[in-house]
Amino acid sequence: MDGHRTEVRRQVSLVGIGMGALGTFTMEAVQAIRESDCVIGAKRMLEAASAAREETGADAKGTKVICCAYQPEQIREILAAHPQCRKIAVLYSGDIGFYSGAREVYQVLKDDYEVKGIPGISSVICFAARLHVSWEDARLISIHGRKQPYIHILARHPKTFLLFGGSGQEEEFCQRIREYGLTHLKIWIGGSLSYEEESILYRTGEEIRPEDLRGLVILYIENPSPLALQNGQIRDDAFIRGNVPMTKEEVRAISIAKLELSGDAVLYDVGAGTGSIAVTAAALYENVRVYAVEKKAEGVELIRKNRRKFCADQLEIIEGTAPEALRDLEPPTHVFIGGSSGNLREILSCIRGKSPGVRVVLNAVTLETMKEILIAEEEGLLTETEILQAGIVKARRLAGYHMMTGQNPVYIVSARVEDG
Repeated sequence: MDGHRTEVRRQVSLVGIGMGALGTFTMEAVQAIRESDCVIGAKRMLEAASAAREETGADAKGTKVICCAYQPEQIREILAAHPQCRKIAVLYSGDIGFYSGAREVYQVLKDDYEVKGIPGISSVICFAARLHVSWEDARLISIHGRKQPYIHILARHPKTFLLFGGSGQEEEFCQRIREYGLTHLKIWIGGSLSYEEESILYRTGEEIRPEDLRGLVILYIENPSPLALQNGQIRDDAFIRGNVPMTKEEVRAISIAKLELSGDAVLYDVGAGTGSIAVTAAALYENVRVYAVEKKAEGVELIRKNRRKFCADQLEIIEGTAPEALRDLEPPTHVFIGGSSGNLREILSCIRGKSPGVRVVLNAVTLETMKEILIAEEEGLLTETEILQAGIVKARRLAGYHMMTGQNPVYIVSARVEDG
């Protein structure tokens, strides 16, 4: 024995309290709250915990510290300000592993406290049980305080549970469902689950109204005809076309592959035309944020129509000419340039200023554009440059025979914008 006593670390329990009514508290959650000398949570969580304590006969007196907070730094400051509290319960609605914020709090506290997780009954599990449906084969998403591409998700999955965000989102949700033509969706709306005023409504995408979504609601949505990509691509004849140039299907496939997009990419499609690159990238990658930059009014309208057709709601249309149209956008991780209007050097310089080292793919059909690209490489704007030429030849029927018809050769250049 060296005479030194090892100090026992303070204990923090991250507690999922279910829907809020006592019936959805687990016994473990009630015990953690009763044994804690400090309870922290949002107002509704604290009210539910107080009611649970009263109904279970727990003593609410003594040294109990009650604090209304939910941000990680706020919670850490409260714990620092009350060193006398040895057992702390931090409350979360539903289950701590489902859009609760518990993960962030754990990261902030794990080095200084003994942190324990106590699961709860999530609204998804509760609502699935009410409706007698399974949830293991459904998409689970939340738009509460988050920007989610929920149109993209609803359009592509047969089953989705969606935690609604509350006040301010009701009208937008209904408007977007109709804007993107999802009127065929089947929607069940669970309101105030576990409380006396609990309600379940059924609506179609065409019928749903903002007043159906007031209060604490969760949606279960079935799509009887979800969108699907064939071989990860969209055929040329599936796009709404006009008199605006479009990157052809095979060149588009190579170009997107060369972009090497990641799931959380920010993509600029400069000179977007009909939006074939932008729409395909948005369709392939749920969490990619795409900015389609196009100066022609007809092109802008075509992009808008194709965005709607393919439910690519994470795609934002920027009407204007690059580089001016790029200046107020968030920094990109990837850039596709299908048309530069003679401003290639200026566009690359703008991109370098916003996001040095970014990956860029360029398409060129004229030698003059290739000359601009090579000059940009000589000037140090482009590095790690790879140039390939795609010459697509397709068969067509003519008087009972198959004749091969060639498309214009396209240069596909992939590189990085120099970060020096």
